[in-house]
Amino acid sequence: MGKKIKITPENKCSFCTASKCCTYVTQQIDTPRSKDEFETLLWQVSHENVSAYKDEDGWFILFDTPCTHLGPGGMCGIYDARPEVCREHDNDYCEYDAPAEDGFDLYFPDYDSLLKYCKKRFKKWKRG
Repeated sequence: MGKKIKITPENKCSFCTASKCCTYVTQQIDTPRSKDEFETLLWQVSHENVSAYKDEDGWFILFDTPCTHLGPGGMCGIYDARPEVCREHDNDYCEYDAPAEDGFDLYFPDYDSLLKYCKKRFKKWKRG
């Protein structure tokens, strides 16, 4: 039998074939409260590869777009010169362990899902 390798935060990235953490960008946004703010969010998620979610840290826009430095096999092409945010990324518990969506309180992958939420939240929602 082959020797089992213990996966640790130090070696975990080398086992992650999807490189999920390098395939999207998130930006925290102010909590949408008004119909106008939700209209803006509807416009944003109407674009390809753009979604929105809420988790314990607040509301976010998510852009599904891979890093231009992601090389074949999922390795970073500028590892030694990578941005500080990449250096600080904590992989102790990451997408390798479970999909990020598992931690979302609300998730809107598209216009229709957010519109449905808007209609529930605002009883007098007229559009759609």
